[in-house]
Amino acid sequence: MERLPFALLTLLLASGAFAQTMPEAGDSGTSTDLFVMFGSDFVRPGLLPKANYNIGIGHTFAWLKHDPFGDELTFSYTYEDAGPGFLHSDFGSHTEALGVMKNFPLPKTKRVTGYTWIQAGITSMTGAPLVENRFYDGEALGAIVHCSDRNSIWIQELYNKIAAVPWYTTTSIGYTRSW
Repeated sequence: MERLPFALLTLLLASGAFAQTMPEAGDSGTSTDLFVMFGSDFVRPGLLPKANYNIGIGHTFAWLKHDPFGDELTFSYTYEDAGPGFLHSDFGSHTEALGVMKNFPLPKTKRVTGYTWIQAGITSMTGAPLVENRFYDGEALGAIVHCSDRNSIWIQELYNKIAAVPWYTTTSIGYTRSW
């Protein structure tokens, strides 16, 4: 029993030794990312929590590496609960958005990097007699914890604005598989 904490610590340190290293600045490769994120919206006013589910794909282009706005183009689908309760109701919003993401290194670490993400798209609000479509805008700031060459955990804070709806923020955590 005394060896269990030592064994767990050894496993934890060994897994950290194989963490993904970020490409060097001169690397001109590309990658594709498939991401799934779960989070909670905090709707303004009132800080009412609501479920937020997001799935998408992004592709990093070598020719965008030096672009100040982004090096990865994304497409995502988001479902957000807009009715009573937390997980799901008849009142939801379904958003399809295109985006541009800028990945950047953080000082003194290669295991964690940062990113900004600007998105625009269309939100369809359901639950009323007619589906209402509105313009969507989102800006995110996040961190990526690189677990291995192909796997990472993403943590982000996203500011959302839908025309004719009060602004709200989304706090999310997600998994990404890269190839």
